[in-house]
Amino acid sequence: MLYIGVDLGTSAVKLLLMDEEGNIKNIVSKEYPLFFPHPGWSEQHPEDWFEKSVEGIKELTEGFDRGEVAGISFGGQMHGLVALDGSDHVIRPAILWNDGRTGEETDYLNEVIGKDKLSEYTANIAFAGFTAPKILWMKKHEPENFEKIAKIMLPKDYLAYKLSGSFCTDVSDASGMLLMDVENRRWSAEMLNVCGISEEQLPKLYESYEVVGTLRKEVAEELGLRAEVKVIAGAGDNAAAAVGTGTVGDGMCNISLGTSGTIFISSRKFGVDEHNALHSFAHADGNYHLMGCMLSAASCNKWWAEDILKTKDYAAEQEGIRALGENNVFYLPYLMGERSPHNDPRARAMFIGMSMDTTREDMTQAVLEGVAFGLRDSLEVARSLGVNIERTKICGGGAKSPLWKKIIANVMNMKVDVIESEEGPALGGAMLAAVGCGEYPDVETIARKIVRVVDTVEPEPDLVEKYEEKYSRFKKIYPTVKGLYQ
Repeated sequence: MLYIGVDLGTSAVKLLLMDEEGNIKNIVSKEYPLFFPHPGWSEQHPEDWFEKSVEGIKELTEGFDRGEVAGISFGGQMHGLVALDGSDHVIRPAILWNDGRTGEETDYLNEVIGKDKLSEYTANIAFAGFTAPKILWMKKHEPENFEKIAKIMLPKDYLAYKLSGSFCTDVSDASGMLLMDVENRRWSAEMLNVCGISEEQLPKLYESYEVVGTLRKEVAEELGLRAEVKVIAGAGDNAAAAVGTGTVGDGMCNISLGTSGTIFISSRKFGVDEHNALHSFAHADGNYHLMGCMLSAASCNKWWAEDILKTKDYAAEQEGIRALGENNVFYLPYLMGERSPHNDPRARAMFIGMSMDTTREDMTQAVLEGVAFGLRDSLEVARSLGVNIERTKICGGGAKSPLWKKIIANVMNMKVDVIESEEGPALGGAMLAAVGCGEYPDVETIARKIVRVVDTVEPEPDLVEKYEEKYSRFKKIYPTVKGLYQ
């Protein structure tokens, strides 16, 4: 049988076709626009997601026996607010995960409702990117739109709804809404009350590997697939990427260098850090995970190379970088504000330490190192909880860079395992589809079967020592300049 994984990203939807043995048969990507109507705002049209997904699925399955397709599942950009009216029309463009407009609402939740209460209700505190602050923003600034809301959903759940007619979400993605009681895997009545919404406006909660329905007849005909094709709930992109890298079960770690950057630690036990600097979410394997998320990771390198240096030849820009651990230029990777661990939507990127002999390579190196240092900030929080991680998987577009993987290994002082397929959320989605269709009994079983480590980047003691000194300087920069962002 064949399984489709849909990775609904910020810049494109990536679709992957996998057989029951885990062999990737085809991959297709379709781009769609991203809109910035005001500084710090970030929006997309959900209709674009569905249109490009339909186009992509047709192209993905062309030349294959479409009768063999058994299931479709998802990994999706998290936290985005998709609001539908009573006629199932999208009320306004989706407000995305990296949108920074909700500073006042986030402050209200953290300071008036209170971080202790939020943590009690949801296991997390408010971050500007989360869904609940967006709902409050809409309630205040677009009351006429707020009154029209019949359904609130997350980006990938809009695809599931359009494909199957099922108003659903999964526990991993819903964990990032600040509306769910994560420990007990149910909606928080207290948070619904805070936001002024009802449970009827929210989707039914599923585990990531559960079947939510089958293809609607007209959609199946459009795609050339059987109407019996199962639609499986799927997961937030980071949880789906973790499935795709085998970061399931207890005490596993994955670093994702995508548009955003994450460090993801799986656990069988529910846990929360004292300051809620890390997110405590449900995992797609039926368990839990801790996650640190920085808003700009590979997007920092893309911005630097394409917008500033006017090149798309990333490898050429990194070729001349030799003196690792010796760079005097530092870069704060906060192009869109920051989530973990600073929770500061006003933070912005900066270079510091340039001199007359600073080179183009120094600046490029600083960008790569700044992202690694930013991820280490979250790792330090996990270590403070007694979590001792000695190795990590890695995925995302940035993971294609050998240099960046080497920097990560030495900044983190961890072994970095490179897997055979770095397809992340799309592969995770296909794997969840296979579990949902009964091809495998659970997520851990399919991960053991499919995910293969092909290389390991080892930290080098001399470099680790150099980067320890550099990180000690890096972590002083944000507290020093924080007041400038206000």
